[in-house]
Amino acid sequence: MRHDKSLVIDGVRQFFGTKNAKVQALSRIDVVIEPGQFVCLAGPSGCGKTTLLRLIAGFMQPTEGRITLDDRAITKPGPDRGVVFQAPTLYPWMDVRSNVELGLKFQGRSKAERAEASERYLAMVSLSDFAGRRPYELSGGMQQRCQIARVLASDPDIVLMDEPFGALDALTRERLQDELLTIWKQTGKTILFITHSVDEAVFLGSRVMVMSPRPGKIVFDEDASLTSEESAMTAAELRASPGFVQLCDRVRTAIQHSH
Repeated sequence: MRHDKSLVIDGVRQFFGTKNAKVQALSRIDVVIEPGQFVCLAGPSGCGKTTLLRLIAGFMQPTEGRITLDDRAITKPGPDRGVVFQAPTLYPWMDVRSNVELGLKFQGRSKAERAEASERYLAMVSLSDFAGRRPYELSGGMQQRCQIARVLASDPDIVLMDEPFGALDALTRERLQDELLTIWKQTGKTILFITHSVDEAVFLGSRVMVMSPRPGKIVFDEDASLTSEESAMTAAELRASPGFVQLCDRVRTAIQHSH
């Protein structure tokens, strides 16, 4: 069966250290992420979530197994994968618009194409009025929105997000969760989102996975699509709904039982 633009993680194990002192970070992982899925990966600290994301990003190679996107093996970073880190990686000497256009500049896009893309994605993350500002003039939440806009503007096949809201206060975090869901629905992007927060995973994900403590393996993998009734709710109503609460309980149980 052919998986167009699917991300396939096939028999991946990861070890770190020397021949005499090896640490196994990832036990065997076999996962297929289909196009357009919003996959949230939760689990305890040190379970290998970020290691897995780094392998998908192409920042390092798996010790065993292979990872493919659109049937092509991932061996290095590439424009088909965009990464949103926990701390915004914006260039302080560039204004917000130039930061968003940077990836497109590297791709050799015309000035008009870059301007059109930056306008579109800055509007999407509600930063149009701040296009001429420097990153240090923005709040933490606005910097993170700028980073998301920059990744989306480069039009990757999959967006990899490593606890992007982890350093933000609770209210900003909830607001950005709402915005990210809206962006996902608008763009149809495939997203892999790493989080420590069970509530965040269940609120955002169309699919939720849990990793066990090191060596990390997938111990829970469940469709988190909402019922039509729940999908019509406001964010606050959804977070209080029985379906949401029950799935949070199942995810928490999976994390606790994996220890």
